[in-house]
Amino acid sequence: MVEFATEISEGASEAVVALDRSLVADPPTGVIEVVPAFVNVLVDFDPVLTDHTQVREAVVRLLDRPGEVGGEPAIHRVAVCYDGADGPDLEAVASARSMSVDAVIASHLAGEYRVAMYGFAPGYAYMAGVPDEIQVPRKPSPVRDVPGRSVIIAGPQCLITTMAMPTGWSIIGRAGVDVLRDDADRPFLFDVGDRVVFERVSAADLDRSTDR
Repeated sequence: MVEFATEISEGASEAVVALDRSLVADPPTGVIEVVPAFVNVLVDFDPVLTDHTQVREAVVRLLDRPGEVGGEPAIHRVAVCYDGADGPDLEAVASARSMSVDAVIASHLAGEYRVAMYGFAPGYAYMAGVPDEIQVPRKPSPVRDVPGRSVIIAGPQCLITTMAMPTGWSIIGRAGVDVLRDDADRPFLFDVGDRVVFERVSAADLDRSTDR
């Protein structure tokens, strides 16, 4: 485990993405999988082929030569409908933050989102970047059968659900994309480190839209 910080931050996320890309581009002998998270990277290795000391030394060498792997992150523009039943928790978020519903929507649209990690369920891309003024905690108890493509927030995090599952996060919209894809070579729409820009559309326009 390589840990860069104890709290979520832009700097920690950038360091995680840089190491993840370096390890993927130049994997040390015996490394099976690299799992990036908000502030750390798990390097999974085969102990028959290598050991902790060798993997640690390889990781340190990569950390000593930053910036060799990278490039500009991809930017994904995601259509979202916030209206009616698509945003059932908008009023609760607005009330909790002493804002109007329109102000909550405007704030969410203005957020600067980056994909920090995948976890919990297939295709659950956890994005950091929810503006401070609309950050709310998880609900005391989860809601069942929240549909896929729901845009949900909790604290500084946002994600788009991929299947019907319970959640204690606030449901504020419905997205026009499927993050989990039927493609064995590229099962997820986003890569860790990618940026996401949300764009408001009507329900009718969302239903007519296709994934971008």
